[in-house]
Amino acid sequence: MSSHVITPGPYRATKLWNEVTRLFRAGMPLKKHRQNFRHHSSCFTANAAVDWLHQLLRNNSNFGPDVTRQQTVQLLKKFLKNHVIEDVKGRWGTEEFEDNNGLYRFPSTSPLKPIPCPSQVPGSIPGSVKKKHSFRDKDGFFKFRTIRKQEKDAQTQVKELLCISEGAEHTSQRRELTVEDEHTIWKDITLTHLQRILGVASLGEVLDYHFVNPQNIIHNMTKVNKHGVVTLDDKTNDLPHWVLSAMKSLANWPKYDSAQPSYPGFERDVFKTVSDYFYSLPQPLLTYELYELFINVLGLLQPQCERMAIEALQLCTLLLPPTSRRKLQLLMRMMSRISQNVDMPRLHPAIGTRTLMVHTFSGCVLGSAEECDLDELLATRLVSFFMDHQQSILSVPEYLLTAIGDHIRYLRTVPIGPVGDVGGEEEVSVPLPIYAFCRQISGAEFEQQKIESLQQAMEELLETLLTDQNMSEKDRRKKLKQFQKQYPDIYSRRVPATDQKNKPKIKPPLLSIKKTKVFSIRN
Repeated sequence: MSSHVITPGPYRATKLWNEVTRLFRAGMPLKKHRQNFRHHSSCFTANAAVDWLHQLLRNNSNFGPDVTRQQTVQLLKKFLKNHVIEDVKGRWGTEEFEDNNGLYRFPSTSPLKPIPCPSQVPGSIPGSVKKKHSFRDKDGFFKFRTIRKQEKDAQTQVKELLCISEGAEHTSQRRELTVEDEHTIWKDITLTHLQRILGVASLGEVLDYHFVNPQNIIHNMTKVNKHGVVTLDDKTNDLPHWVLSAMKSLANWPKYDSAQPSYPGFERDVFKTVSDYFYSLPQPLLTYELYELFINVLGLLQPQCERMAIEALQLCTLLLPPTSRRKLQLLMRMMSRISQNVDMPRLHPAIGTRTLMVHTFSGCVLGSAEECDLDELLATRLVSFFMDHQQSILSVPEYLLTAIGDHIRYLRTVPIGPVGDVGGEEEVSVPLPIYAFCRQISGAEFEQQKIESLQQAMEELLETLLTDQNMSEKDRRKKLKQFQKQYPDIYSRRVPATDQKNKPKIKPPLLSIKKTKVFSIRN
């Protein structure tokens, strides 16, 4: 029995369900049990199943150690409802699973959920980031088409345009970017960075581009206070004053307000007030529209990918409406402070403060519009990571802000000049950036391209040797001689045999003379 990390991609929640089901069916110990004077073979008790599955989920990198026993019971209830298990009488669906000595078994039919074929995965939306291939193929070869090269090509085109208009009595105009152009730049660059981190073939597999509003990205990155929290233009969309007051009271306990009540259990009442408000919101803070995207980021929550996970969550939270991002920031700050406050009284008699924070608010942070079988477990995993890294995740990524600003400034400096000889003028169209980081190729293609690239480079070198006017004839003959010796095929194609009579002749290499052993005539 082995487990593996479910990497980002479409239908990740379904793949996780199938993975847990497979591990449970393959590893759960089956024994012979007696119940009501009857013997039942190949079955297990409910509490044994809870013990075993709870340990499995805690040790599984897709879920982590924050999984509780109660969550495991809830998952087994869903297993019974979906016929992953059945009781020893063959009943399932309407039966209730409880953490007791009830007997259950595995049905003979496969309980795995079908995953739609790739042709059924929705494609990219026109006008959004273009579909790209994965960063790696099975042979591990890459073909990078970097932004720098495209920027260089664009600069070369600009220089050529400047040369055409050089000497003309014309004052170069500058490109005027519309608001729509700038919004497109903010959206495309942000999504391109996100796609690069997730390593998916297309963001269209995990995100509906219709729900990406570039104005949200701009607002979340530019309208923040000195603490990095988003500010709202319309204060009526902010948290109610009484909720903010309650959150501040808990975050700064017990130093926030000396006039606050001091009866026993007051802090528990305040905590319940805050949790009730967030659960009263019409949808989770991470929104239903972005559910699939955040589920896929969970695939990066591994020790070796922690930095990538933080960066991916940074970009994902920029897509949120500013009201949701602000509430998420304030909630995570409160949760982090409460869990680290040693002076905070226990808010629950049987659960630690950190565990209580995670499990209380996970449902109001992440959830799907339609109930997902693993919603609670996945939300717990994500909120736990959020709380530990909230300061980094919910900060403005300066590198992205710089990249977008630099590109907008660059496009604004591109000149507009006269084109053609008709006498009229038309604007030189400079396309908005196309960011294509790599294209998947096979090993055979890689080797073929390597050979072709080498040959092309050698042909260019030979052409330089033949046409360079600054090279002396002596050096030219010497280097041509070396080139002909190393690359005779390329040399013969460029300089046919009929044209080589005036070319330097290459002497055949001296025959190596084998040294004979000299024997001494002396004894």
